[in-house]
Amino acid sequence: MTATAGPADFHPTHVVPREGLPAWEEPDVSRPTTALDPFLPVRLLARRGEWGEILCANGWSAWVDGRLLVPVPEPAPAGGRPSARAEDPAALLAGAAEALERYRRAAADLASGRSGAEDFRRAVRGLRAGLVIDGESVWLYEEATGRW
Repeated sequence: MTATAGPADFHPTHVVPREGLPAWEEPDVSRPTTALDPFLPVRLLARRGEWGEILCANGWSAWVDGRLLVPVPEPAPAGGRPSARAEDPAALLAGAAEALERYRRAAADLASGRSGAEDFRRAVRGLRAGLVIDGESVWLYEEATGRW
């Protein structure tokens, strides 16, 4: 497998579902590898039955259950017209920043020993955020609608 030239050349086609996703070195359940984190942006390279070969921005590839990947919407074709102004993303960006900060604090407390595993679970229970930035394009997850 050849790695991409770098993160600037990486264009995700999917994200990992909110539960995360087990991964394998090849389409064979006897060859597990590191599981993928929730909402990780990936590019689907190939399909083999229900298997999907994915590529991460860092060049790492693996095989997953391709049926479980969440598609990232493609930008609408401009058709020679100027881009329409999208809704102001400020509220969604603020929500994502707030969720990230809440998670960061809970993880720091757990890592330093100020809290235990149950405290961590309680602090992050129900926490959802999603953000994919690709140059001038951004996809924000809106929890209220469950859409990107």
